[in-house]
Amino acid sequence: MRVTRLLVFGLVAGLALSSAAVAGEAGFVPLFNGKDLSGWVRVNCAPETFTVRDGLIHCTGVPTGVLRTDKQYENFILEIEWRHMRPGGNAGLFAWSDPLTAPGVPFTRSIEIQILDGRNTENYTSHGDIFSIHGSTMKPDRPHPAGWKRCLPSERRCKPAGRWNHYRLVCNDGTIKLAVNGEVVSGASECNYRKGYICLESEGSEVHFRNIRIKQLSSTNPKPEEIAKTAQDFTSLYTGVDLAGWKQDPGHEGHWQAKNWILNYDGKSQAEDKNLRTEKDYGNFVLIFDCRLPGKAADCGLPIVLANGTPDIGNRAIAEQFQTGRWNRFVVTRQGDRLTLELNGHVVIANARLSGVPPRGPIALRHVAGPIQFANLFIMELH
Repeated sequence: MRVTRLLVFGLVAGLALSSAAVAGEAGFVPLFNGKDLSGWVRVNCAPETFTVRDGLIHCTGVPTGVLRTDKQYENFILEIEWRHMRPGGNAGLFAWSDPLTAPGVPFTRSIEIQILDGRNTENYTSHGDIFSIHGSTMKPDRPHPAGWKRCLPSERRCKPAGRWNHYRLVCNDGTIKLAVNGEVVSGASECNYRKGYICLESEGSEVHFRNIRIKQLSSTNPKPEEIAKTAQDFTSLYTGVDLAGWKQDPGHEGHWQAKNWILNYDGKSQAEDKNLRTEKDYGNFVLIFDCRLPGKAADCGLPIVLANGTPDIGNRAIAEQFQTGRWNRFVVTRQGDRLTLELNGHVVIANARLSGVPPRGPIALRHVAGPIQFANLFIMELH
């Protein structure tokens, strides 16, 4: 009888604990439906970089780039499982992210939660580091040995490649706490941004994700400067793995090349028209792209060409803002016969009149007599 009572008591207690656990999980909704990438946006990757198979998000790791949510989140609890498919794999989870990549890099401004395998030093680990990237700021829960804005985990709990790991991320009022496989190990406070998008990162190796779910918490009213930029209807013009969407003149082969997140040109195309042109025609648009001249600036003109040639306007202003050897962020707006150009945050051409340019036509990356590199090519068509 005593044994029976104990068994009954144990069963009742177990049911009570299960009920409590279920109650404690209330409010979570899937962030990944297990079937497709509904609710997610490819920012700067190829269609095959992130795909869904067997209820998992498969990431090839190529090119380096990100997949983001289609909406912003402020305060939330996020749970996700991940596994690397080879030793030494690299990936990441981004919180409070901008919608597009930062200038000169394939990543967004955000707080990164590292997803890394088998690489451990005094300054970084593979067990749940948290750090700010590309303009974001934060205060690590513990001082970093080298003074970096990076929180190293209090213990090493991640399982090696091939095995699943569980992250539970609590983001609330500018603070972050990360639990790795059941224990809180790292965190940060005073984060800026503290509202933005959530991203999965592709960075060189195959990684899988599953069981992604989120519970939103009450707002704590962030200031406008603490909120990431709002996504607009930009699409990527470059896959990072090939030149799909660009006209493939045989003379371009081996000269205009896809090299991961960088579109590289050696200045030696054998084509009659050495510019690399889009297959699609565009009318009014906003075009964002990054450009770098590795050598000396022999030509600081506008490194794109519109449908019928771009007038030689504003070259002096461009030359004053263009930084040789470094990445430069261009934002080009065309409305009818007017063009405005922003370079590295400065308006260098303001509402200039275009002459002889048809209403629609391809956009071209411009040939220069020497190496030039492009990255982060995004376009938004205007009505």
